[in-house]
Amino acid sequence: MRMAELYPFNETVEIGSLAFTAEDIVRFAKDFDPQPFHLDAELAKNALFGGLCASGWHSAAGWMKCFVPFWIRESKRLAKEGIVPPNLGPSPGFTKLSWLKPVFADDTITYSVTLLASRELASRPGRLVNSILCAGRNQNGEPVIRFESTVLEFV
Repeated sequence: MRMAELYPFNETVEIGSLAFTAEDIVRFAKDFDPQPFHLDAELAKNALFGGLCASGWHSAAGWMKCFVPFWIRESKRLAKEGIVPPNLGPSPGFTKLSWLKPVFADDTITYSVTLLASRELASRPGRLVNSILCAGRNQNGEPVIRFESTVLEFV
């Protein structure tokens, strides 16, 4: 089965949610984005966002943290139904990354994926490139992150 047979184009599928605790935000920031508004709640109160918030890279990594278990579950579900799941490979990249709203401590982000397009690679028979919209909304339904990604598929 191909992705385009499994998921209709332009239909959004929720892949999971992730709670962002103050401890997780600080831990990620110490390793990958040590800006004061990601590291110290007191300093963050007087900074641009007005409170401790997650690095945008943390919110992007959260999408992947939700996608991998989602895809494992989907693959198992399809196999139980006697359907060979799409054979997905790595992503050659992404575009149009937008951090739309800060992710604050105690926010829960629900991530989604939407299949936008699928095409065969002329240079590599048996390989497809799927374009997907990856997104996240906070507990209030407000968009916080959006980016477009490509995912290889082997047929």
